[in-house]
Amino acid sequence: MYHPTTRVLTVLELLQAHRQMSGPKLAERLEVDVRSVRRYIMMLQDLGIPIEAERGRYGTYRLLRGFKMPPLMFTEDEALALTLGLLAAKRLGMVMTAPAVEGALAKIDRVLPEALRERVQAVQETLVLENTSRDRSSPDSSVVLTLSTATQQEKRVWMRYHSGQAEETERDVDPYGLIFHAGLWYTVGYCHLRQDLRVFRLDRVLKAELLEEPFTRPPDFDSLDHLRRSMASMPGTWKVEVLLEMPWEEAERQVPPTMAMLEPVRGGVVLSCYTQELSWMAHFLVGLRCPLVVRKP
Repeated sequence: MYHPTTRVLTVLELLQAHRQMSGPKLAERLEVDVRSVRRYIMMLQDLGIPIEAERGRYGTYRLLRGFKMPPLMFTEDEALALTLGLLAAKRLGMVMTAPAVEGALAKIDRVLPEALRERVQAVQETLVLENTSRDRSSPDSSVVLTLSTATQQEKRVWMRYHSGQAEETERDVDPYGLIFHAGLWYTVGYCHLRQDLRVFRLDRVLKAELLEEPFTRPPDFDSLDHLRRSMASMPGTWKVEVLLEMPWEEAERQVPPTMAMLEPVRGGVVLSCYTQELSWMAHFLVGLRCPLVVRKP
C-alpha cells in the first residue's frame, strides 16, 4: 500500500514529465479518485510548487514554465520496476545493444542509496530471464522508434523492405499498429505500393523515415487480429495446436494473449496459433513445464 507522500511526489514527477495533465488522468495513473488528486495538488502548492489549476469537471494542472526540480529519489518499487523492465526489454529484443541496457542500469545505480543499491544489484546478478528472441530477429532500434511515432501520430512512413523472398522494395506505409508476436516484431498497415493491407516484419525493415502525410486509422481496427489471420496464409507459416494439461487460470497466466488463442476443454486447455518459428514455439512450450499433447503440426 502506498503512503500518501509517495503519491504526492508522483504527482510532481508526472507534471514535470508531461507539463500538463487532467485531474481524471492523474487519478487514473495514481489509482485514486479525483478528490484525492486535488488534495495532493494543494499539498504541493502549500510547499511552494507553482502549479496552476484549471477549474472544471475535466480541469487540468500544469507546472509554471521554467520550473524544474532535480530528479527525485527512486522508491524501492520504482528501482525494481526499472531494473526488471530493462532486463526484460533486452530479452525481448526491444533494446538492440547491450551497452544501452548497461548504461541505463549504471545511471540508476548511481542515484540509489547504498542499501537499495545492494538489493537491486542482487536482482541483476541472480535473476534469469528466458531468452525468447534471437539476435538475428531483432529490429533496428531506430526502426522501432520511427514506426512507433508514426503509429501514434498517424503519419505515413517511407521504408526500404527486404522480403522473405529476398526482394528489396521501397514503399510508403500507413502503420496501424506494432505487435510483438511469437518472438518477432511486426507492423500492420496500409501499403501504398500494393494498395492493400500488409504485414511487415520489423527485422526486415532496412530503413524507415517519418513523412508528413497524415492518415486516418480505420475505426476499431484490430492489428493483432489482422496479424493472426494474415499469418494463416503466409508462406512457411505453421499452424500450431497443442493440448496443455493445466488449469485454465494457469494457462491464462502463462500464455500472453498476443501470442495464442486459448480454449478450455476436457482435460486441459487447447493452445492455437500460427508461427514461422517452430523452434521458438517448441522452446516456449517446454518452458510451460506441464504435460502436453502436440496436435499440429
